[in-house]
Amino acid sequence: MSLAQLLAERDVRAVVMASARLVDAQDWRAFADLFTEDAQLTRPDGSLMQGREAVYQAYAARSPERLTQHVLSNHEVTWVDAHQALSRCLVLLWSGKRSDPAPSQGRPADAPQQLGEFVDTLVLTPMGWRIAHRQARFMFHRAN
Repeated sequence: MSLAQLLAERDVRAVVMASARLVDAQDWRAFADLFTEDAQLTRPDGSLMQGREAVYQAYAARSPERLTQHVLSNHEVTWVDAHQALSRCLVLLWSGKRSDPAPSQGRPADAPQQLGEFVDTLVLTPMGWRIAHRQARFMFHRAN
């Protein structure tokens, strides 16, 4: 693998990681800006959002009471060509409530905890790598 490919792979991974961090930070505009203007995002429930603005609107409508932490692992990047990459990573999702007390060991986690994946197609744009399509799905859950 060339140095250019390694750097591009690093950049692709950074976009995917930032997407989880920005959702957890509830920074909906910055999250939506990681997507192409005509992006498609399919949620685990099968609902489809089409376009960056639809992604923004859907996430901005979430309750600020809901807190999340996404843990990403097993991240694989494969290349379609120099301007398109496929990314797949596992996602462990924890959630809780902002109104719950936050003692030194952290807030209580809601049930269920879920294991899923992000399967993304990213494209190189003048603004850098952006997500053109995301399929988010859950494979397992634990109800405590």
